[in-house]
Amino acid sequence: MVSRKRSHFVKLDVSFRTLLKKMLAAAKYIGAGLATIGLAGAGVGIGLVFSGLITATARNPGLRPQLFSYAILGFALSEATGLFALMIAFLLLYS
Repeated sequence: MVSRKRSHFVKLDVSFRTLLKKMLAAAKYIGAGLATIGLAGAGVGIGLVFSGLITATARNPGLRPQLFSYAILGFALSEATGLFALMIAFLLLYS
């Protein structure tokens, strides 16, 4: 009789472990999805940088070379933010 109870608890323990593994996988997918929100922010940031470049060039065409170098710097920083968000998403999924 004791062996039946013991086997019953082992079955319960295995199903509980399976449930925990499935919950962990679901949490990874949710976390990775939330981490990719940063990619949308990078897209908006890049759009703002280049819209500012176009506006500033239209107002003062003589400053175009200097403004373009600032725009490339802003693009690089915005893109780096997006890549960091993507890296975190991949780390959450595959770790």
